[in-house]
Amino acid sequence: AVRGLHVSLLCAVNGLQARTFGVWTLLSSVIRCLCAIDIRNRTLYYITLFTFFLALVHFLSEVFIYHTAELTIGVMAPLMVASFSILGMLIGLQYLEVEELSQNKKKN
Repeated sequence: AVRGLHVSLLCAVNGLQARTFGVWTLLSSVIRCLCAIDIRNRTLYYITLFTFFLALVHFLSEVFIYHTAELTIGVMAPLMVASFSILGMLIGLQYLEVEELSQNKKKN
C-alpha cells in the first residue's frame, strides 16, 4: 500500500504545481524577512502570522483531509516550524501591544 501511495503521489504533482508551491514559498519568505526587519509594523506582523497559519492549515489538510502526504519528517518539519512560529508570534504580539501602550503614555 505504501509503494502504491508513493507512485500515485508522484503522478499527482506536475511542474506547474511544483513551481506554484515554490513561488508561494519565496513570497512567504520575503514577507517573513520584511517583518523581521520592521517588526513593529502591525499590519505586516499580522500578514506574517497569517502566512504561518496558511502553511499549518495547508500541511495538516494534505495529511488528514486529502491524504496526499504522510507524517514523515519532511511534513512534520514545516508543521513544527509553523506551529512554533505561530506560538512565538502570538507571544511577541503581546509585547508589541505593551510597548505601544507605553509609547502612547509617554506622548501624553
